[in-house]
Amino acid sequence: MSTTAAPQPSTSAPQATAPALLLALPPLDAEQLRAAFSHLRPVLAGLPVLVAYLGEEVPADLPFSAVAVTPAAAIPSARWIHTAAEYLNAYKLMNEYQAPRCLMLGSESWTLAPQNLRTMVTAVMENETDLVLPRYTTSPHDALVNNTILAPVTRALFSIKVHTPQPIDLAFSMRMAERLASTAQRFTAANQNDALLWPVGEAATAGFNTQEVAMDTRSFPVPEVTDLTQLLTLVAGSLFSDVETRATYWQRARTQATVVGSEPLVFSAEPPRPDVTTMIETFRIGYKNLSEIWSLVLPPNSLLGLKKLSILEEQSFFMPDALWVRIVYDFLLAWRLRTINRAHLLGALAPLYLAWVAGYILGGRKEAHIEALAAAFDSDKPYLVSRWRWPDRFNP
Repeated sequence: MSTTAAPQPSTSAPQATAPALLLALPPLDAEQLRAAFSHLRPVLAGLPVLVAYLGEEVPADLPFSAVAVTPAAAIPSARWIHTAAEYLNAYKLMNEYQAPRCLMLGSESWTLAPQNLRTMVTAVMENETDLVLPRYTTSPHDALVNNTILAPVTRALFSIKVHTPQPIDLAFSMRMAERLASTAQRFTAANQNDALLWPVGEAATAGFNTQEVAMDTRSFPVPEVTDLTQLLTLVAGSLFSDVETRATYWQRARTQATVVGSEPLVFSAEPPRPDVTTMIETFRIGYKNLSEIWSLVLPPNSLLGLKKLSILEEQSFFMPDALWVRIVYDFLLAWRLRTINRAHLLGALAPLYLAWVAGYILGGRKEAHIEALAAAFDSDKPYLVSRWRWPDRFNP
């Protein structure tokens, strides 16, 4: 893996004024780049924009008054999620060219409605918001790792109600970029360029203002990681590490931070039902094969709940939210205590996650259920705080 290198500018047009915005794009081929620029033309019309992307050629006729910048050593970053190296490079460019704000977009951003992107730009520029996050419109079966672990844990522990704590499209101020870069530098210095950052945690601990923007449907890039266990290890594991790092912050009682534009999720039309039978069978196999590992992590009441769940017929299969919340919190504690190998730990979480998802799909009430789950994480936070401070009080 290459190390982070200072970006090298390649001027495609004279820069008459200092850029008002850095536009940071993911690795794109020539056709994708043309599609992105065409899509962004109405979004950024009239703004002096600095365009940065990972590529080898700079187009001769950019549709903006801009300087295009191609980093000298292209970082082999994931195309579906932003990495520490990308945030660090964005800050270096903002600092070098004195661009006070950044719009960072993920792959396939041209499937976003231009008016949504324009709202993000307006929020960060005119409202002087430090962090602007999307609230995507998805089907009720999409983004469930986010909706069942990432978002509710972030909301409960950092007292900030956001729906996408690991965004692929976001906008941020210079001081937010500086804070992200400071964290990113610790990863890149350890040659962990592809580590994940959690902008919401950074904003919350710094007391920066945050805004959510409602987004229409989007075509999401397919993760390079397709196995559920690997996905949980990467994303949930990264969140658990961030929670561990910020423990002194979230253990103190706090009022909910104000997030401009925060509203309940609204799902698009429901697609055909996924194969819940396979999910339930995976859980039952896990119950037979992983009980010993689960007993190292979960208290007796949770194990009893799983035993009852394992014998339910499909038509009545449902994991109570309170049980799922305790499972996540106890796995988070086991992550901190290194009760077992961390990769094995999150592998053991996968069938439990599928059990909750199966009950959610069978149960209906999709938007209301997601909101109720988030509230359950909020209510049970004292359990996590108590166990975090005095882990020896419970020894399964």
